[in-house]
Amino acid sequence: MENFVVSARKYRPVTFDTVVGQNSITSTLKNAIKNNQLAQAFLFCGPRGVGKTTCARILAKTINCENRTEQMEACDQCESCTSFNNSASFNIHELDAASNNSVDDIRNLVEQVRIPPQVGKYKVYIIDEVHMLSTAAFNAFLKTLEEPPAYAKFILATTEKHKIIPTILSRCQIFDFKRIVIDDIAKHLEFIAKNESINAEADGLHIIAQKADGALRDALSIFDQIVSFSGSNVTYKNVIENLNVLDYDYYFKIVDAINNNDISSILLLLNEIIENGFDGQHFIIGLGEHLRNLLVCKNPETLALLEVGDNIREKYAQQANQSELRLILNCLDVNNKCDINYKSSNNKRLHLELSLLQMCALSKQIAAASGRTQQTAEVKKKI
Repeated sequence: MENFVVSARKYRPVTFDTVVGQNSITSTLKNAIKNNQLAQAFLFCGPRGVGKTTCARILAKTINCENRTEQMEACDQCESCTSFNNSASFNIHELDAASNNSVDDIRNLVEQVRIPPQVGKYKVYIIDEVHMLSTAAFNAFLKTLEEPPAYAKFILATTEKHKIIPTILSRCQIFDFKRIVIDDIAKHLEFIAKNESINAEADGLHIIAQKADGALRDALSIFDQIVSFSGSNVTYKNVIENLNVLDYDYYFKIVDAINNNDISSILLLLNEIIENGFDGQHFIIGLGEHLRNLLVCKNPETLALLEVGDNIREKYAQQANQSELRLILNCLDVNNKCDINYKSSNNKRLHLELSLLQMCALSKQIAAASGRTQQTAEVKKKI
């Protein structure tokens, strides 16, 4: 039986061009290799799962490649590339600073730096989670980092740049990795689904991308989990069921009920949501996001800020046209106050119901005010 390989490892990028969502960084690194302007130390920082260690490995592999392509990518065929692919390279060393954070570990590393490479041009040291090094270890590393031998390159990776001492930061070229946007994650998941012969609905992939919060590795882990749950047919329904995400339809129905001042419907919908096991605060946060998305739909210029699938985008546009801008803003304010006071409330359900009833009352007031304005305008026309 073949061993299962998780998608995060199976589809880990092996060239700069396959790195998702970090084009500015990969372009800078390729240009540095092309112009032979490589710094002695790099610091890759940013949130988890965005490609820091992956880019460090690709950079290490590419600068030691003997036959680089015109696009400054590794050839994957020379002795250096082959040994790297087989995890047998003596030129590339990875150190986990979380478990090797003492002065002695850094001294051992400094001793290794003195030995020049036997094959290839550079010895590359990738130090992951570098912020975990002790202050003494950082200080022991300073001199080597500032004036390493010409053949030594250091690539430091961290999720917490603020924990690194300024003297280390000043000796490195700093690259800030950004969170990967939802569309890029969804496209990458779609590519993997096609490769694995999995039928996946676009809306379902968008939910996974949203749940990942900008981390591609998290998205791939969730994707594997959903595939284990639903087999080769990943649907929107399966995704929200497995991830315990509240269906968009509930929020659309709630806002429709607010617009129509339908108190009974809104209380019944809330009851159904609570009976399905969803937390009240989870619902408040989701409703806030839904109202914010309706606000975004009101102006064509801000429509790009709406990060949902095409089918749901149409629903948002339709509901935004039916909702008054003043009502959306007032409901957002009520929702925000409800969120702030939710934890301190003794009767949480009643607190939530009162907030929704306030939104209904606002809808009635705004409708009455707009009706009076219309009547005044008609009278003025007759005069």
